[in-house]
Amino acid sequence: MAENTQLEMLWSRIKERAEKVINPVAFSSFIEDLVPVDVVNNKIVLKAGTEVVAKTVTQHHLEQLREAAAGAEIGIVGVIIVVDGSDTYTLREMPDAFEETTVALDKRYTFESYVVGPQNKFVYAAAKSVAEAPGENFNPLYIYGGTGLGKTHLMQAIANEINKKKPSLKVIYTTSEKFLNEYVDSMYAKKSAGTDNEFRFRNRYRNVDVLIIDDIQFWAGKYGVQEAFFHTFNELFSQHKQIVISSDCPAKDLTTLEERLRTRFEGGLIADIQPPDLELKIAILKRKALEKKYIVPDDVLAFLVKNSDNNIRSLEGRLNTVIFASKLHEEPITLKLAATALAESIGSVEEQEEITPDAIIKATCAYYSVTRADLIGKSKRQELVRARQVCIYLLCNMLALPLVTIGKLMGGRDHATIIYARDKIGELMRINDAISKGVTDIKSSVLKQ
Repeated sequence: MAENTQLEMLWSRIKERAEKVINPVAFSSFIEDLVPVDVVNNKIVLKAGTEVVAKTVTQHHLEQLREAAAGAEIGIVGVIIVVDGSDTYTLREMPDAFEETTVALDKRYTFESYVVGPQNKFVYAAAKSVAEAPGENFNPLYIYGGTGLGKTHLMQAIANEINKKKPSLKVIYTTSEKFLNEYVDSMYAKKSAGTDNEFRFRNRYRNVDVLIIDDIQFWAGKYGVQEAFFHTFNELFSQHKQIVISSDCPAKDLTTLEERLRTRFEGGLIADIQPPDLELKIAILKRKALEKKYIVPDDVLAFLVKNSDNNIRSLEGRLNTVIFASKLHEEPITLKLAATALAESIGSVEEQEEITPDAIIKATCAYYSVTRADLIGKSKRQELVRARQVCIYLLCNMLALPLVTIGKLMGGRDHATIIYARDKIGELMRINDAISKGVTDIKSSVLKQ
């Protein structure tokens, strides 16, 4: 269990934000008296006095508490409600506070499945070189590019290739968010069974042959984790161990990272992924279709990439829409079928003008009947928070913009807030029809402009 002063500090920061979005009566009746008792796997454990209080908080206010925890930016990503003496959930049943888990690699992400064109030829060659001779060629390798351009594919391809060709080497692929969460755990979690969690964290990341960390910009302004990574970087670099990192912008633009980190990044090889041109988009979609065991005519592929953004995930979404329509109607994929499917999904796709951030912001404001000032402002009213998160999701989904740029567009918000909002709406769309409809309607409105 973490020290009481640390727990109270964490809970106090969360309560400050929760009080702004939870009804005052509900807050004083159910939230005020919750007691922080532990931090487990980045989640704060709150003890309720009765089963009734625990059930009420869990059913009606848990999501608000989670959002407050994330918004407090203290490394807490979730909330667990327990009842003192409960037989259904006890602290003894919780997993160890510091789990050495690894982000699972997607075996589909290989160099063979990566479609190469003029825009990504250089970064592909650099990644391949690193995978063939870890620690010998370019160290560190710094890959950057906009959302959905294939950074994660290349990062995992490096890990998969080394695991396949050099199985004796220890490789860790992780995200900057997971690295941060483990660092926070190591700082706040109490020593258990005589094991020093801080030592375990340090030992885990410094005893590897290859360390690959995705989306380094997530650490912007978080100097504790930057300090931890700085020493990890130095230790690995001095031993000629390979380091690969990715970001959504060049190292020199990460102004909220410490200068000593940026200079180390710039001391290796910096390779960027440019947005794909028309030919590369078509080649990528053709490969995606073949992976799904579908033959898509060239005229349909050309239609799918016409007036599309540069986000490969968005392109694949269009392809999936057409494939689903083909299965649903039991018809072969034709230009007519594709046009109908996309029209039903997102509205008319003909004669679209270039999609701009301003168009997305305006459409979101119109849909939720809010002003632009409120949307990008600091108000924590629940309806504004949700509209803001949807707008962020659409900016990420429809445009290949760096997260730092989206943060500036949305009132100067940091990377962590942008990533949280993007992932939050993506998750809600799978389970909340109203959110899903809102996103679809706003997207349709933008595409019709």
